[in-house]
Amino acid sequence: MNRTIDTATARRMAEAGVIRGVSIVGQPGGWSVMLKTGRQEKPLGGQKTDRPRTWRSLDTLTEYLRKDLSIVRIDGIDATHHSSEDAHRPGRPDAAARMKRAHEAAAYDAWFRDQVDAGIEEADNRATQWISHEESVARMHRHLDLLEAKAKDKG
Repeated sequence: MNRTIDTATARRMAEAGVIRGVSIVGQPGGWSVMLKTGRQEKPLGGQKTDRPRTWRSLDTLTEYLRKDLSIVRIDGIDATHHSSEDAHRPGRPDAAARMKRAHEAAAYDAWFRDQVDAGIEEADNRATQWISHEESVARMHRHLDLLEAKAKDKG
C-alpha cells in the first residue's frame, strides 16, 4: 500500500475535484505537501519513490502546486519542525551536469542548423561554381600525393 500520492495521481485527483484540502508542512531542510481526500490525508510523493517529496523553497513549492497541479488554495502551513539548516545546500551535481549537457546539445544543434541553412543557401545561389565528382576526386588524389611527398621528405 502506498504511503504517498504520486504527482500523476494527484493531478488526476485535482482535476476530478477529489482533493478536499492541502496543507504545507515544514521539515528539516524543506517543505512537504499533505493532500486531504475525504478522511484520508497523505503526503505528495516523489516521482520514483514512495517517500514524501520535499522542496527547499516555499515559493518553488507553491509555484509547483499552482502550475503543475492547478491547486491555488492552501489550508494551512505548519512550520513547527521546519529548519533551514539544509535549505542552502548546493544543488545536485548530477542535475547541474545534466543541464550543462543539455545546453551544450542545444548550442550544437543551433550551430548545426545554421551550417545546414548556409549550405542550402550556397547551393541555391546561382553564382555558386560547381565541380564534377571526377574533378573532386582528382583534386583529392593530388592533395594526398603532396602529403605523401612531404612525409617522405621529413622521414
